[in-house]
Amino acid sequence: MSEVLSKIENTRTPAPIDPGVQIGHVHLKVADLDRAIDFYCGILGFELTQRYGSQAAFLSAGGYHHHIGLNTWQSKGGRPPAPGTTGLFHAAILYPTRAALGDALRRLVKAEIPLDGASDHGVSQALYLQDPDGNGLELYWDRPREEWPIDKDGHLEMVTLPLDLQALLRAA
Repeated sequence: MSEVLSKIENTRTPAPIDPGVQIGHVHLKVADLDRAIDFYCGILGFELTQRYGSQAAFLSAGGYHHHIGLNTWQSKGGRPPAPGTTGLFHAAILYPTRAALGDALRRLVKAEIPLDGASDHGVSQALYLQDPDGNGLELYWDRPREEWPIDKDGHLEMVTLPLDLQALLRAA
């Protein structure tokens, strides 16, 4: 076994990961479980699929077992990490359509949740914000692949341009 691992470690160009691999869910440490549930379910619209008392909850979209786990096991009453420390930059939540992302923006505006940013990346349109515990979130919609910007050499050419929020709200 060590010979096999040694060969793998010495490979300069490892084989790419299987293209069917996906990130299945994110599990976040929160200070107040009810506050986090109110945000993710009450504002963003996720469904509560299971709750473990005051310590943990699992949320989903469309009846999946869970896309988001929330827990207070090591963080009850805690504070967000200080700037300049390591940790999760943001979790990204993919919306199936531009209209669905527009609906997410409508919900945020109605709840008076401030945005940290909003960008058109050419391949996607994204809203950036923080949950009540300071966890970064990206809510985004991917354009169809055939619309992705490709340079003259065939390479993906992502950009960061301002996102027209009024047009996104109209799409809802």
